[in-house]
Amino acid sequence: MNSDNRNVILAVVLSMIVLFGWQFFIAGPQLEQAQRQAEERAAAQAEQNLAVPQTTAEGATPAADAATTPVAFETRDSALASSERVTISTADLEGSINLTGARIDDLELKQYRETVDPDSPIIALLTPAGRPDAYFIEQGWVAAAGSTVALPDTNTVWTVEGDNTTLTAETPVTLRYDNGQGLVFHRTFAVDDYYLFTVTQTVDNAGAGDVALFPFARVVRHGNPQVQNFFIQHEGPIGVLGNNNYVARKYHDLQNERQVDFASTNGWVGIADKYWATAVLPKPDAGINARFAYSAPNGTNVFQSNYVETQPVVVPANGSISHEAYIFAGAKEDAVINSYQQTYGFDRLELLIDWGWFHFLTKPMHWLLVTLYGIMGNFGLAVLAVTVIVKAIFFPLANRSYASMAAMRRVQPEMKAIQERLKDDRAAQQQAMMELYKKEKINPLAGCWPILIQIPVFFALYTVIFISLEMRHAPFFGWIQDLAAPDPTNIFTLFGLIPWNPTALPVLGGFLHLGIWPVIMGITMWVQMKLNPPPPDPTQAMIFNWMPVIFTFMLGTFPAGLVIYWAWNNTLSIAQQWFIMKRHGVEVNLFGNIADSFRKKPKPAEEGTKN
Repeated sequence: MNSDNRNVILAVVLSMIVLFGWQFFIAGPQLEQAQRQAEERAAAQAEQNLAVPQTTAEGATPAADAATTPVAFETRDSALASSERVTISTADLEGSINLTGARIDDLELKQYRETVDPDSPIIALLTPAGRPDAYFIEQGWVAAAGSTVALPDTNTVWTVEGDNTTLTAETPVTLRYDNGQGLVFHRTFAVDDYYLFTVTQTVDNAGAGDVALFPFARVVRHGNPQVQNFFIQHEGPIGVLGNNNYVARKYHDLQNERQVDFASTNGWVGIADKYWATAVLPKPDAGINARFAYSAPNGTNVFQSNYVETQPVVVPANGSISHEAYIFAGAKEDAVINSYQQTYGFDRLELLIDWGWFHFLTKPMHWLLVTLYGIMGNFGLAVLAVTVIVKAIFFPLANRSYASMAAMRRVQPEMKAIQERLKDDRAAQQQAMMELYKKEKINPLAGCWPILIQIPVFFALYTVIFISLEMRHAPFFGWIQDLAAPDPTNIFTLFGLIPWNPTALPVLGGFLHLGIWPVIMGITMWVQMKLNPPPPDPTQAMIFNWMPVIFTFMLGTFPAGLVIYWAWNNTLSIAQQWFIMKRHGVEVNLFGNIADSFRKKPKPAEEGTKN
């Protein structure tokens, strides 16, 4: 593959990156208001389907009364004060269980804060119903078909059994409800040192007949959840469901589908954010009917991930029975999630973290990154170190790639002579080219394969850096105090000297945040392109000249950690290519190529006069 063809391919690839990058990173998926209004008419039927319990093993589903709670509280505190509660207090969690409904609807992550300010509020993961951003988890029972047994629902008021009113890692809490018809329900909550709740439901039957009940669990979320909208990471309803494998829906996709059902021999469902997640998990051997659902009662978006077990729990007359299931609610810490998967046998719980398309690469790369972070004590330095290691591993491939391109460049005069001599006979021209390749022992594709092999690895590294919880609020050096946030400096305010916010401007505001690191990245990208002479085609040359500028503005709002990685990777690539070119005896006229970029190009008429 000669230099001109390589430049054409690279130009096309970079152009596609710009187009897709614009879609994913700048514009984002925009929901059309007209379409959403039209779909509201269809929502009524979907809501009705959700509201009617299906009580067969093939489709048992809890009623949707929890989803229809109207917005009634102005503040989170007022919502919490509206009902009696049992306190949750562990090293990592604080919150409460609502005695109305016996649901977990108040949970905060004590080890994580909203901003880098150590006095900022801790992360509120779950929020009570009655708030616009309600988000809660509940478990319960669905009666068998035709049964009239009275079951506890979201409005049932439970009482605390015993003296313990605080759930800790050492002390479980048990709630009790008597339906007045011979059934007494107990719900015991236990929690470990991190984010896993064990919920044991016991039913005492004082009646004369057996009672069949189906266990269910669900995660419910109201409003319009804030998402990153980056295509490399999923945010929204998620699950692993036996032969259905990994299943996921983005919020806007579920708004269109309304309801998606899965039958599975095992698995779990939940909702994932970038750094946090919730999940309801039956025992690994339990068959379930799972559902992702959307409705809009009272104009409020309601998203649900739920399951109902396919086998009923039969409570014998004058007897009792217990059932155990689990809840995950917390930070997406890889080591913690892996320990739950190994200890409890949850099927592929590791997929709560979106490892991307190259899972087999991103997981070990994340391990290396976290290991180096533990050694160096700075996540930014760990990113730089991993980039150096990956570059070193692929150096032989890069060397081979350029050796092939150097060989192609060496025979370029002969190739041009063949093209000129046989320009009217394409078949003969191709035959002569193949004979030349054979004579010089050149494979024209040898320069491309090493590059193609490296692409998944560097994309996996990019993915790991983006999804890593460890990068959140991690400082680097100087003004970068949060590698997961954009560079806080802005050249359009002269780095804070001009007291205005250019990003608030309509239309153009999204382009007017450009920090120091994105500028450095753009410069390194431009210098890298100048290692080779500009392509002879003016269109190609123009694309290559503008590409660094476009990418500089595109990356202006990216997390600083990603921009630093990109700038460092470009710098290493410049040094690597310089070394390889020198090694193969190729003249490196970097400064001359840079100077040519600033020289005024003569007009065609002037060139003719000089000739």
